[in-house]
Amino acid sequence: MSQELLLLSYTAFSIGFLHTLLGPDHYIPFIAMAKAGKWSKQKTILVTVLSGIGHVLGSIILGIVGISIGTALNILEEIESYRGVIAGWALVSFGVVYFIWAINRLIKGKVHTHLHTHADGVIHSHNHNHTLEHAHIHKSKDSSNLTPWIIFVIFVFGPCEALIPLLIYPAANIGINGVIMVITIFSITTIATMLGIVLISLKGFKLFSFNRFEKYNHALAGLIIIFSGFGIVVLGL
Repeated sequence: MSQELLLLSYTAFSIGFLHTLLGPDHYIPFIAMAKAGKWSKQKTILVTVLSGIGHVLGSIILGIVGISIGTALNILEEIESYRGVIAGWALVSFGVVYFIWAINRLIKGKVHTHLHTHADGVIHSHNHNHTLEHAHIHKSKDSSNLTPWIIFVIFVFGPCEALIPLLIYPAANIGINGVIMVITIFSITTIATMLGIVLISLKGFKLFSFNRFEKYNHALAGLIIIFSGFGIVVLGL
C-alpha cells in the first residue's frame, strides 16, 4: 500500500467517525423513534444500518458518476448542498407531522367521564378513553408502520458532504482500488458509528425511569426530529 493511499485510508476513517459524531441528525432520529415506538433491538439495528447504507450510497454513486463523466468538483458539491437542504426540510416536515399526530393521540387518549341516566332514574358514570376502545380498529395500521421507511428515504437524500471532495476525488488519482478502499472504510466507519451511538444511548436510557413521561414519548420524538432537521438546514450539521 502506497503512503498516499495509507494516508487517505486513515483520513476516510477519521472523517467517517467525526462527521457522524458531530452530526446529531445521523443518530438522534433513530434514538427518538426507537424509544417512542418501542422498537426491538433487531428492528433498531436493521433500520439504522439500512438508513446508513442509503445515506452513504447516494454520495458514492454521485461521486463515481461525476468522476466517470468528468463533472467539475464544484458542480458535485453544489448538488450535494441541494441534497442536504432537501433532506433537512424533509426531516423537519416529518417531525412536524409526527408531532401533530402525537398531540392528537394524546388528546384522544385523555380519560374523561360520561354520565348515563337509566329509565328507572339511576344515574351512573364511567371513564371513557377513545384510544383504548378503538385500538382494535387501528391495530392493522400499526402493523404496517411507515415510519422506518420514511426515515430511510430521508437519509437517502442526506449527503455525506466530505466524501466526494476529500476522499473520492483524491483516491481517483490512485486508481480504482484506491477508490474502493476509501469508500469501504468511510462507509463502514460511518454506519458503525451511527449504530454504536444509537445502541449505547438506548441502553443508557434503560438505566433511568421515565415512566411518568412515557405518554409524551411520541410528541418529544417529533420535537427532537424537528430540531435535528433545523440543525441540518440552519447550522449545516
